[in-house]
Amino acid sequence: MDDDQAIARAAAALRAGRLVILPTETVYGLAADASNARAVAAVYEAKGRPAFNPLIAHVADLATAQRIARFDERALRLAKRFWPGPLTLVLPVADPAAVCDLARAGLDTVAVRAPGHPMAHTLLEAFGGPLVAPSANRSGRPSPTRFLDAIEETGEAAEAALDGGDCRIGLESTVVALLDEPRLLRPGAVIRGEIELLVGPLADADLDAQRSPGRLTRHYAPNLPVRLNALTPLRREAFLAFGTSPPRDHVWNLSPSGDLAEAAANLFAYLRAADRSGAAGIAVAPIPDEGLGEAINDRLRRAAGFVG
Repeated sequence: MDDDQAIARAAAALRAGRLVILPTETVYGLAADASNARAVAAVYEAKGRPAFNPLIAHVADLATAQRIARFDERALRLAKRFWPGPLTLVLPVADPAAVCDLARAGLDTVAVRAPGHPMAHTLLEAFGGPLVAPSANRSGRPSPTRFLDAIEETGEAAEAALDGGDCRIGLESTVVALLDEPRLLRPGAVIRGEIELLVGPLADADLDAQRSPGRLTRHYAPNLPVRLNALTPLRREAFLAFGTSPPRDHVWNLSPSGDLAEAAANLFAYLRAADRSGAAGIAVAPIPDEGLGEAINDRLRRAAGFVG
């Protein structure tokens, strides 16, 4: 089956209320019609995801986004600069029926983004409306950045699955709320400094944290315990290195050259590999907490259970 046939089949499955595994530039998603409460409920069920955790509505373009969310000048500046791409905007909802109440977790806001992966864009155009597409993992597990990992996690729940290769970015999107003062709800590949150039200083999540996906404490978590800022692994620990790595078994180097973009792209796949290694735990080397490192450390703290 070629890509056009696969996308046509996936669009038909979505219109029938079925689920589809979808590649994006960030992570693989488990997609469903955002307006169909039964389909959205099937996503929650497949992931084991708490119903109070809202889902992102993925759209093909800004025009579609403006039909489901109310954009002010700040939101327009960000969308025009970073879309299609890994930035999610939390805005007042304009059409509650387009993204059902269950997908919004009962909130009067909607999280929306236009993904940059060409296969995701083509499917969204073929489907003709917004899709929810949370990461295609069971809730709390590391997000899948490779097709086979997505199939392993939630493939049984999907009617169709699109193989778009390894995800280019490998971290979920940055989430910014524009409800009063701009707030960074979840760091990601679009970094704080880039956003602040367009909308001014970003406040931290605070009370708006509930409006963002991925804010649970034990989120992105492997089965093994995770120990952060480890200079060397302990006996029987797997090790996620950054930069120089020790010559031993069960070491995965996020980036031998210390490149944060490379580390982000490898993070979830290497967490999964370490989790399968037979080790007793996972130690992670210190990651600089600047630029993209802010997002990497956010995910690692959640994997270790340290962030509420």
